[in-house]
Amino acid sequence: MPTVGVKRDILFNALGRSYTDEEFDELCFEFGLELDEITSEKEIISREQGDSKASGASDVILYKIDVPANRYDLLCLEGLVRGLQVFKNKLEAPRYSRVSPTTGEVQRLIITKETAAVRPHAVAAVLRNITFTKERYDSFIELQEKLHQNVCRKRSLVAIGTHDLDTISGPFTYTAKPPGDISFKPLNQNKEYTASQLMSLYKTDSHLRHYLHIIEDKPVYPVIYDSNGVVLSMPPIINGDHSKISLTTKNVFIECTATDLTKAKIVLDVMVTMFSQYCSQPFTVEEAEVVYPDGKTCIYPELAYRKEKLTGEFINRKVGISEPTENIAQLLTRMCLLSQPTGAGDEIEVEIPPTRPDVIHACDIMEDAAIAYGFNNITRTTPRTYTVANQFPINKLTELLRQDLAAAGFTEALNFALCSQEDIADKLGKKISETRAVHISNPKTAEFQVARTSLLPGLLKTVAANRKMPLPLKLFEISDVVLKDETKDVGARNSRRFCAIYYNKSPGFEVIHGLLDRTMQLLEVKAAREQGYHIQAADDSTFFPGRCAEIFVHGKSVGRLGVLHPDVISRFELSMPCSALEMDIEPFLGHTAEALLTHDVPMRESIKHSLPRLGDSQQPLPAPPASTKTVFGDLKSQEGLKALNDFLADKSYMEGFVASQADASVFDAIPSTPTQTLQHLWR
Repeated sequence: MPTVGVKRDILFNALGRSYTDEEFDELCFEFGLELDEITSEKEIISREQGDSKASGASDVILYKIDVPANRYDLLCLEGLVRGLQVFKNKLEAPRYSRVSPTTGEVQRLIITKETAAVRPHAVAAVLRNITFTKERYDSFIELQEKLHQNVCRKRSLVAIGTHDLDTISGPFTYTAKPPGDISFKPLNQNKEYTASQLMSLYKTDSHLRHYLHIIEDKPVYPVIYDSNGVVLSMPPIINGDHSKISLTTKNVFIECTATDLTKAKIVLDVMVTMFSQYCSQPFTVEEAEVVYPDGKTCIYPELAYRKEKLTGEFINRKVGISEPTENIAQLLTRMCLLSQPTGAGDEIEVEIPPTRPDVIHACDIMEDAAIAYGFNNITRTTPRTYTVANQFPINKLTELLRQDLAAAGFTEALNFALCSQEDIADKLGKKISETRAVHISNPKTAEFQVARTSLLPGLLKTVAANRKMPLPLKLFEISDVVLKDETKDVGARNSRRFCAIYYNKSPGFEVIHGLLDRTMQLLEVKAAREQGYHIQAADDSTFFPGRCAEIFVHGKSVGRLGVLHPDVISRFELSMPCSALEMDIEPFLGHTAEALLTHDVPMRESIKHSLPRLGDSQQPLPAPPASTKTVFGDLKSQEGLKALNDFLADKSYMEGFVASQADASVFDAIPSTPTQTLQHLWR
């Protein structure tokens, strides 16, 4: 929100009374503003530059007031005072009017076709017989700067030029020329410069250097001349020194050049309505004629009033009040929206003044009625509609998985959604064109060039940053990746992924495989080729050849797991083997992640397992398979059982849960319960 700084004593003098700080804070709140800070020029300088720099600065109390970004009419003392006076019923909203000059011809601004290449639009007006004081002059300049930073978008859309009309003569010409052909003495300089020299001069200027990029690459620069060839301004950079305004200026010529004509009209209307109160005929503005390259002429400023109609029932219903139509009309009138009942039911006719370009819909009018009524005066009521909140299914699934994956001994990591192109392509042994990555158009740093298409790089970088931690490092992350998708209206979609890595002196593929089986168990997906999940060998440049498998669920690929390629590991500055798993978890919802579910997604384990726990009564074991030969040898022999026991010596299993599919096939081959001397096998 823009912040307007006003001197307290001048503000109170204009309001016609004094307030305590608390009273004025309350008044601002009632009007929809916020008194952000009470300070002084000396205090600001002292805080920002130190006490030594603050010596001699003013001790006058300043009010810093936060103003809504769309209320351009409140960006200066004049508009703020006018709005508060009307709000407190101490003043009627003024009527702004456009008048023809009493003597002489209408001031004319002629636009040439050359301007089409840079800033094709321009509007103009005249403030006739205006009286400036030091405070009024400062407010006039400050309003220009506030508008430049706000609606003008740092002069890229609109640039305002104000000139002493008595020092120049019309008609004026708005054209565009090569930089070398433009020469004039700019504001507050003592000699003439060409446009090219000015661009070099202002590259070190703390204020103007921010606007140079708007035109510096253009073949021609915009410039405004009077009938004698005097340069008024080179928008949007600087005005000419010849026509600068001062405290003695009586007639002000205002021109606004723009790339957006609508914004230019708004800016011109705000400038003239705020300061026309200081003209000899208050709230009147002398018109100016703008001639376009095609010969079309327009008269500015428009100062257009328009009328809207809405019902009292609409406002009462939306705000949550019950006020008569007449009262609602009075509330709107207090917000500078002159309103009156039409007599047709509860219909209200609202007149929108040129100072309120923020009113574009009936909801804007309703908002002003709510502000005038007072938000604190609205009775708190129980909503008529009762609703039951429901967690988004994909987030519910994510949270449940996080808990159980942590219980399985893995630590959760949370990484940035943006990364470098190298992270998701070169380091993983892939080409960037194959990744379907969404690119940032102008990245501020090489670390944030694209939206990530895989969670794996982030986890590997996390491991690299924690290499000094005790081994093994077991990490997981469940987050979104972003992929290009032509079927979406924005051209991309989010996909919720699950990724886990195991980093140790040995690859530990069995750990990652076991985690996959545990995850499928939690998701209630059976180990079956058609109606469940299975894995099969696959080739992927990220993984070691022959050590990669693709995960299929109900016949569709959802991810991959395997031992990472040594080159991938070394590119992330790691030195030990690593296994990884990454898969999409959205297919397990049974719906797309964007669909609303009306039932809970089952996540918790509900199947009773047949494996015995300690203390359970022994149940008769199923008949062993015909063959007892495994990769460990014949499990009928003591040598085979010992080999299996040794293998299990450094493995960890969660007691009370079903073993993995690979485990089950081995244990089924054991003919009888082993003795406790083979403690790891017995466990």
